[in-house]
Amino acid sequence: MTTFSIRLHVGDLAGAHFEEVEAVVDTGSTLTAAPRELLQRLGIQPTRRARFRVANGQVVENDVGDVLVRLAGMQGTTPVIFAEPGEPVLLGAVTLEVFLLAVDPVHETLIPVEGLRLSRWAP
Repeated sequence: MTTFSIRLHVGDLAGAHFEEVEAVVDTGSTLTAAPRELLQRLGIQPTRRARFRVANGQVVENDVGDVLVRLAGMQGTTPVIFAEPGEPVLLGAVTLEVFLLAVDPVHETLIPVEGLRLSRWAP
């Protein structure tokens, strides 16, 4: 499996403050994760706690909140895990789906994809 990093901007929900970070693209992580210290500096507050299974099989609980992300020329909100000290910034699968992006492991880039929907309603 290939891993690579990209640069993105994480910001508060008002869009007033952003910080650029380097994130490891991790399709095996459901949610994006960022250091608690960074999120607190941006004024992001946890809105809930959630359970996650880590690679060694252990189940852990983490705070989760919402952030604005600037990525690939787009901006949108996404849930984010408040990561523990020393953990890397991860760009998870939910954020990739929100932005309609997929991983090109050969070129180590993100590529736009079409979204899926059931139907188009016409009156």
